[in-house]
Amino acid sequence: MRNISEILTHLGEEREHYFQAVAPPVIQSSNFVFPDLAAFREVFADELTHHVYTRGNNPTVQILRQKLAALEGTEDSLVFSSGAGAVAAAVIANVRAGDHILCQQAPYSWTTALLRKFLPRFGVEHTFVDGTDIEQIRAAIQPNTRVLYLESPNTMTFECQDLAACAALAREHGMVTIIDNSYCSPLYQNPAAFGIDIVVHSGTKYLNGPSDVVVGVLCASQAMVRKIFESELMTLGGILGPHDAALVIRGLRTLPLRLQRSDDSARKIIDRLDKHPKVERIWYPFHHDFPQLELARKQMRGCGGLFSVQFKTDSPEKMEHFVHRLKRFLMAVSWGGHESLLIPTIGFYNIPGKPNPSLPWTFCRFYIGLEDPDWLWEDLEQAMEVL
Repeated sequence: MRNISEILTHLGEEREHYFQAVAPPVIQSSNFVFPDLAAFREVFADELTHHVYTRGNNPTVQILRQKLAALEGTEDSLVFSSGAGAVAAAVIANVRAGDHILCQQAPYSWTTALLRKFLPRFGVEHTFVDGTDIEQIRAAIQPNTRVLYLESPNTMTFECQDLAACAALAREHGMVTIIDNSYCSPLYQNPAAFGIDIVVHSGTKYLNGPSDVVVGVLCASQAMVRKIFESELMTLGGILGPHDAALVIRGLRTLPLRLQRSDDSARKIIDRLDKHPKVERIWYPFHHDFPQLELARKQMRGCGGLFSVQFKTDSPEKMEHFVHRLKRFLMAVSWGGHESLLIPTIGFYNIPGKPNPSLPWTFCRFYIGLEDPDWLWEDLEQAMEVL
């Protein structure tokens, strides 16, 4: 694998082609011209690697694709207008009517919607299975199972799947493996190295960083990328524009620094939460009580800033008071930016027309951003006084 610094600051950036500028240019053009018929024919023979129309291939987007593929250790990549778009393209490209998908039991909500609401309209079935047990996965395989969909760790309680075992099992049964690697980013886990076929990300998170772009990423072999490019990407058109691609390239410059800061700060806060009398349980893949700690350490090089806590309290009113006392954590979805965030499960209780979640109302997911961890701890400590 290439050096991370080389990937982030040099790969794909042929500065002699754009005036030796340090930052890659934003090629804000919808269309590209041809000097003659020979060039016209050559380009149309392979739109994946040539510039015809920005829906297919754009020079700024192409720089980003090179960097992302190199970070994940795959031959190529594609970028989409959202993480959900990347997930949908990866799945849809590998199933047809009558096929079956196996999915670990707690994926991202829009992945769940894809499997439960969208694909059944076209005759594609699914089964959710406990991904922590390879034998349960094996037992759930059907003759028409074509895709094994993983999310390791997932992003609320962080269950992991044994990637090498899952990849071997899938190859044995002719299945395509897809994993959402958003929790780890390519710096902390590379599923392709364990044999996973397609790696997807919500690049909105760590990859971009400043919380100002929505982007999806798909990394795979050249053959798989070409298959998805020529069908799901070009036909459905869920592309990332060149300006957004330039913003993600900018965000990638600081990815190692941001991720390390977030990881270090999260561990400091978790250490303090471990000793606090109002904490019932902590979910974090590298926590000493995490049931899959050995597997997490085998597959992952770090965790980043995302963890969950179950608090000790005797009333929902106290839990709501705790949430409202927090002033240095923003109540918002997603993660990966400068800002520290909070998602309290109690906020999903008693929403008209929606069932209460399976997680207890004492559960909160935290993302630790780039702020001073001591400053964040002061806020948590004062808020926990009301529990």
